[in-house]
Amino acid sequence: MTTFIQQLVNGLSVGSIYALIALGYTMVYGIIKLINFAHGDVFMVGAFVAYFSYTVLHLGFLGSLIVSMAACAVLGVVIERFAYRPLRKSTRIAALITAIGVSLFLENAGIIAVGAQARGYPSMLPSRSINVGGVTISVQQIGIIVLSVVLMVILQYIVHRTKMGKAMRAVAYDAEAAQLMGIDVDRTISFTFAIGSALAAAAGVIYGAYYSAIDPLMGIMPGLKAFIAAVLGGIGIIPGAMVGGLVLGMIETLVQSLGFSLWRDAVAFALLILILLIKPEGLFGKHAREKV
Repeated sequence: MTTFIQQLVNGLSVGSIYALIALGYTMVYGIIKLINFAHGDVFMVGAFVAYFSYTVLHLGFLGSLIVSMAACAVLGVVIERFAYRPLRKSTRIAALITAIGVSLFLENAGIIAVGAQARGYPSMLPSRSINVGGVTISVQQIGIIVLSVVLMVILQYIVHRTKMGKAMRAVAYDAEAAQLMGIDVDRTISFTFAIGSALAAAAGVIYGAYYSAIDPLMGIMPGLKAFIAAVLGGIGIIPGAMVGGLVLGMIETLVQSLGFSLWRDAVAFALLILILLIKPEGLFGKHAREKV
């Protein structure tokens, strides 16, 4: 039982990272029906911005986190403005190909800027651990889970309690009707990209602190896993992305604990195939026919 609880804690830590990235995926899809494959690379940029903020500017963990989230929020707005907005009325496949292009651009720009080799990430959080009933919990794990919960609560407040959150929900429901009601659709979509990118940056910072290494291609696999988490919960549904990320993290950790570490990624993609075959709308989604 102690081993199970230990793996549950480990899974929550990993799942919290996936959940933060998945929120950006699901928010963007929910509002403009775009699968933003560049989102995993924004996560990478966030990790590097915090790395340089901590090691060069000596801003500390919180200062580096804020600078990273702010920089990636601006990056998200720039990507939306210059890559996606001109294609908003084009076919979905055109936008999807553009997203892949933006992803490759960010990865290669990262390699040119900082080199292809992995870098050791500074130990931003204390490395101490506490023991509760035989379960060892590191301060890093506590920090990751607490930070993730705080950011998710703030996001829920923004979406459900603020004027911009109401605008986001209105645009997601019907953009044309929202515009007729006086809502600035472009500004609302830009705000959604900013929030999603800031959350991805936070995930990049805690990912680097947890795994102690970053590189320009680090966003590929976590980005794909977060996409799986978003689909698992029901893409376009914010609570679904949170739950999907946590469930995926716990499943991966349990697979590792059973001695099948090399099967971890395969299990995640098998889960994606299963959910698409059995319940394509996701755990929290409702089946809806799409007009053609």
